[in-house]
Amino acid sequence: MTIALFSDIHANLPALEAFFKDLDSRRPDAVYCLGDLVGYNIWPNEVIQEIRKRGIPTIAGNYDAGIGKNSNDCGCAYKTDDEKVNGSISISFTNEITGAEERDYLRTLPAHIRVEFQLNDDRMSLLLVHGSPRKINEYLFEDRDEKSLLRIMQDAGADILCFGHTHKPYHRRVTDGERTRHAINTGSVGKPKDGDARGCYVLLTILEDSITTEFVRFEYDVEKAARAVEDSILPNAYAESLRKGI
Repeated sequence: MTIALFSDIHANLPALEAFFKDLDSRRPDAVYCLGDLVGYNIWPNEVIQEIRKRGIPTIAGNYDAGIGKNSNDCGCAYKTDDEKVNGSISISFTNEITGAEERDYLRTLPAHIRVEFQLNDDRMSLLLVHGSPRKINEYLFEDRDEKSLLRIMQDAGADILCFGHTHKPYHRRVTDGERTRHAINTGSVGKPKDGDARGCYVLLTILEDSITTEFVRFEYDVEKAARAVEDSILPNAYAESLRKGI
């Protein structure tokens, strides 16, 4: 079974449209969205509508939770004063333009999705979260201490833990006795931060004797998305981030 997992679109409609075009050419068995549909660009409503139109099972990201509550706090970890000021502009703008129906949708998204597989005599649990099983906005970076990562997966009962939030894709295998657990970050469709401006998602293939991942990078009209930022009240720094993939 091949499952497509994607997250962190962040109101980037050109990236989402390119993602769907690529996805349709691959025809996975299932598709899940791991949240953060909105924020940082001008198309929150259109992105939500496209996700709903396709009936894609979706969990709430931290930005979705903030906008769903009409809050001025997105749960984002901004490091500098400039980032905080820019972030304040972004969430205020997103709250202003998000429609009532779209906000209702964000407010009712689940926090987690769990999928149980029966492979031979073994059961395997796939847990989909946004940040971590413990907190919607916890960052699980690739260099996370192995014992900490293993403990998080054990406590959550997850053989395969899939998440986004950092916008940096990776697949780590962690050994738990004779069992191998998998931590998989989907990367970002609409706001990559790994130095590659192309959008990213993951194809997870689960077989009886193996688990494999393919990180798919796809081109999209970055300039269209960047110019949309520059033509709005959003900070131009977000446009440059899109161009540079940072």
